[in-house]
Amino acid sequence: MTVNPIPARTPAPSRAAHRDHIVVVGTGMAGTRLVQDLVALAPGRHRITMIGAEHHAPYDRIMLSPVLAGDKTPEAIRLLDADFLSTHDVALHAGDGVAAIDRQARHVTTGTGRVIGYDRLVLATGSQPIRLPLPGAGLDGVVTFRDLGDVDAMLARTRPGAPAVVIGGGLLGLEAAAGLAGRGMAVTVVHLAPTVMERQLDAEAGGLLAAALARRGIALATAAQSRAILGDPSGCVSGLELADGRVLPAELLVMAVGIRPETTLARDAGLTIGRGIQVDAGLATSDPHIDALGECVEFDGATFGLVAPLYDQAKVLARRLAGIDGPGFAIRPTATRLKVSGVDVFSAGELGGADQAAEEIVLRDAGRAAYRKLVIRDDRLVGVVMYGDVADGPWFFETMRKAAPLGEARDRLIFGPAFATLGAAGGGMDAATAAIAALPADAEICGCNGVCKGAITQAISDHGLATIDAVRAHTKASASCGSCTGQVKALIGLTLGDAAPAVTEDADPAICACTSHGHDSLRAAVRDLAPMTAIDAMAALDWTTPEGCAKCRPALNYYLLCAHPGAGIDDPASRFVNERVHANIQKDGSFSVVPRMWGGLTSASELRAIADVVDRYDIPTVKVTGGQRIDLLGVRKQDLPAVWRDLNAAGMVSGHAYAKGLRTVKTCVGSEWCRFGTQDSTGLGVRLERLTWGAWMPHKFKMAVSGCPRNCAEATIKDFGVVCVDSGYELVVGGNGGIHLRGTDALAKVATEDEAIEICLAFIQFYREDARYLERTAPWIERIGIDRVRSVIVEDAAGRKALAARFQASQVHARHDPWAALVDRPTAEFTAIDVPARAAAE
Repeated sequence: MTVNPIPARTPAPSRAAHRDHIVVVGTGMAGTRLVQDLVALAPGRHRITMIGAEHHAPYDRIMLSPVLAGDKTPEAIRLLDADFLSTHDVALHAGDGVAAIDRQARHVTTGTGRVIGYDRLVLATGSQPIRLPLPGAGLDGVVTFRDLGDVDAMLARTRPGAPAVVIGGGLLGLEAAAGLAGRGMAVTVVHLAPTVMERQLDAEAGGLLAAALARRGIALATAAQSRAILGDPSGCVSGLELADGRVLPAELLVMAVGIRPETTLARDAGLTIGRGIQVDAGLATSDPHIDALGECVEFDGATFGLVAPLYDQAKVLARRLAGIDGPGFAIRPTATRLKVSGVDVFSAGELGGADQAAEEIVLRDAGRAAYRKLVIRDDRLVGVVMYGDVADGPWFFETMRKAAPLGEARDRLIFGPAFATLGAAGGGMDAATAAIAALPADAEICGCNGVCKGAITQAISDHGLATIDAVRAHTKASASCGSCTGQVKALIGLTLGDAAPAVTEDADPAICACTSHGHDSLRAAVRDLAPMTAIDAMAALDWTTPEGCAKCRPALNYYLLCAHPGAGIDDPASRFVNERVHANIQKDGSFSVVPRMWGGLTSASELRAIADVVDRYDIPTVKVTGGQRIDLLGVRKQDLPAVWRDLNAAGMVSGHAYAKGLRTVKTCVGSEWCRFGTQDSTGLGVRLERLTWGAWMPHKFKMAVSGCPRNCAEATIKDFGVVCVDSGYELVVGGNGGIHLRGTDALAKVATEDEAIEICLAFIQFYREDARYLERTAPWIERIGIDRVRSVIVEDAAGRKALAARFQASQVHARHDPWAALVDRPTAEFTAIDVPARAAAE
């Protein structure tokens, strides 16, 4: 897994006067933000070169946990793209870190021997994760959690149900645990302190968090000390032995116990070093031509690990390099917000409990699992801890930063700004909106990107921003972890006033920055277009970016095909890579091939054909899937046409395991064999699959038919499910069994197979015509409501028949095997199919 590196480029010689050459060593978040701020303040004034040791373009480290969990792709967390580098004349050298600094000659030498001179050098070398010196720490499978390389190492050993151990119950450790649990691993967090996140949470909030983690399948071993990491004979980690003798099994062990500033380069160059590279308030080091910022620096005896002070440093240094007067860097209070899905935690300042002079005000609401504690000293708020409802967190944080006497507001303070500042219900506002309204303009809303309230409201006013996506594009607020999205939405409402209710709900947000069209408006627009390619449609619809991007092109391609069945012009370049090569790309660049097995049925001849293909093409792994098929993993790209040809010869066609379309129809044996079966579930499943295979849809689509209410085929977590009963067929829709499990909604009960099939086809066509691209049936139904689905599919008989007829008409052009169409293609021509970075695999 990589964020594809942007090739190093050397800016063209400038004809203008000499421009200082600024070399930034480090492509992490601090160095990247410095470059962004500098080109915004002084466009074109400097030549800038960025040098990074990682083989990646700069990316948002805050989002490593969602990447680990599978919620985001590495491409989605990239901070700089080729357009930015080209526009601002920035050279980027990735994967070739600086090895030495020559302060006298003012140049740096990279690991490959490249020599680069500088007028000013900025060190943003970040930090290194701490590795505990435990026996067995060098075993295979013992990793840290610091960068995308660590994520790759973790994913390589991730296996659903396998045990994993995370040492460290701080913020980073819990994020790693949540990511691994999201991948299905059985995770145990080992923590030395009695409660997790003890630096940010008191014992009670820590206990609530522990209970929430347990509900997510994450076990905790607190007040536990690690003694040794155990391994197996092959040199791989097998467990963790604790000081009390317990042994926790582990196929993967993650150390997340802290970081230390990376100062090796600075130390070797003779700069003044303490715990970090020592800097002054202007971020200058002991060398007048070298500055430093980020996790590598020490200022006033402190080092920094949160992103907010790093971005403050970037602002200060950017102003100084641009020749603009401004305040120097100062240590400010910081707030912590946990970024684990479904868990809301906010903490800032002192936790209380140790100072007899401090007062504590506590509010508990067991029914809502909400908790908040305020720590007050000398009539001033000095600390806040919140769990559950954290909407008032920014207001409390700002109150703490002001350090003003509380006075009469003290007695109402715990209830938030609606009562503390307004004395009532907030003048008609809900409490969360009142909290945002009470904040001053310089209050920080987005800690990840350092965006204050005034900057957001100014952008909304100046540009007429009415959606979250528009605010993100202009200000970066809520563009990282997303925890401030609610506050940003409230600011849209407060700023736009009466105009806000109609526009702030993002009913049809723009697909991406390439177009103002939302999914719904785009679907309406393409119906009025003649059949054409996605590229031609972009020109007709005034796309901002002529060739679009990986978000809008596949969506537009799908909408065109859906609007013009049979006549639509499919554009392979506008599909994801898996659909382009008709196989699933794997992490090592090989492919996975899954032949279709109708309703899960197979035969001796098919199994022989699969076995022959495995032997003939030396396929390393054969796996039975959860959808009752056989997956051939590790197929070389050049072998794909031959593999398909041999499977076709045995009568097998593509299983579309790569497609935004029908994947599988899972069945049980039903009444033909099972003593509990009430109907022929296998036969019905085969009929459904043969009718619907090859159909392109907004997202993957899975079906199942269970022969009795025991539900062995798991129909109630599928997009469309049938549960057979004595009196007929119960039809259910909108389920999925992924990270966020959703059970189905009941749609209808019918007496015959033909009725079940008609409703199924109508439901699929309604989904195809109404849902947004990449929206599975579960979120689609949650968005439009199951009542609307029932009214269209069940209550309107004529409309149902028309939908089913439209689906069957479209299938005349869809039920063909893409493998068969490619087997006669020359191997060289096929293997030359481009796999561009923007067409990322799912």
